[in-house]
Amino acid sequence: MEYVVRENKEISNGIYRLRLEFDDIPAPGQFIMINCGGNTLLKRPFSICDHDGNEIAIVYRIKGKGTYNLSKVKALDTLEVTGPHGHGFDIFDKFNNILIVGGGIGIPPLLFLSKKLKNKNLKIALGFKSDAFLVDEFQKYGDVVIATEDGNTGIKGYVTDLIESEIKDIDIVYGCGPMQMLKSVKDMAEKYDVPCQISIEEHMGCGIGACMVCACKTKTDSGFQYKKVCKDGPVFWAREVVF
Repeated sequence: MEYVVRENKEISNGIYRLRLEFDDIPAPGQFIMINCGGNTLLKRPFSICDHDGNEIAIVYRIKGKGTYNLSKVKALDTLEVTGPHGHGFDIFDKFNNILIVGGGIGIPPLLFLSKKLKNKNLKIALGFKSDAFLVDEFQKYGDVVIATEDGNTGIKGYVTDLIESEIKDIDIVYGCGPMQMLKSVKDMAEKYDVPCQISIEEHMGCGIGACMVCACKTKTDSGFQYKKVCKDGPVFWAREVVF
């Protein structure tokens, strides 16, 4: 379907927030596929950063031809969009002390999750290379700590440096970001026997589970199997993902 763009604005160096009309009701952790125009053949996946009424927002970084094309879109333009796709984060009434861990462009979908969990006791750890973004929005929902690799904001280091002292008192952890960060989050959660869900980022072709481009190796009782990030995920229990 085609949806009308309401805003497409640079919010940090090379980072844009795009708001567009949207009819469906997504869950935190789900994503949409967008035709970015130009001579790009395949739609690109974008996690949903926020949902409000009949509008959703995505936040993306210019990284290639598709996202460059997308950055040129203006308000009142239309985009061909499918979704929402995938399995999002599970939310549990019984868990109150929650840790959210995000890194880089994996941070945006965690804002939507934080909004849904605003009545919980949220601790939010965010990691960036240098320039931070969306921090003010996260601060509406919980206690936020920040790490940057160059020390530009918060502590100098990695987001995983911030969480080990907190995780032992947490009921559940949610994470999204680079694979090495997710592996570290998984290892810490297992060390303290804390449930953990992570959102996996993979290249996608179709977004509906037909092409197998986004296969992810997971554990089973009898060994291993490959699941489709676009359909079975992008959110998985960390204990089942093989890094």
